[in-house]
Amino acid sequence: MQIQINTDRNIEIDETMAAPLRDKVENALSRFSDHITRVGLHLSDENADKSGQHDKRCVMEARLEGRQPIAVTHTAASLDQAVDGAAEKQARMIESTLGRAAR
Repeated sequence: MQIQINTDRNIEIDETMAAPLRDKVENALSRFSDHITRVGLHLSDENADKSGQHDKRCVMEARLEGRQPIAVTHTAASLDQAVDGAAEKQARMIESTLGRAAR
């Protein structure tokens, strides 16, 4: 499973920050890894320089073999929390999608 991380102009992520985020996504979606070709994370800071309670946003798009991409969004106080929330939502969406296909 390939995991790509993209950010807006308000967030800078180096490899030491990206590796744990990739690990979170990989752990959350590992049971579906046979079906996933690529996961894209799009991280943004909604309020830029201003502080805010829930201003970090993660849009996660999973590309499943032979299916349309599935995208979810989660906002939180930190990037870690935003990625965690999006990963949980993504796992539920993939499970639902694959479950429907199995019927």
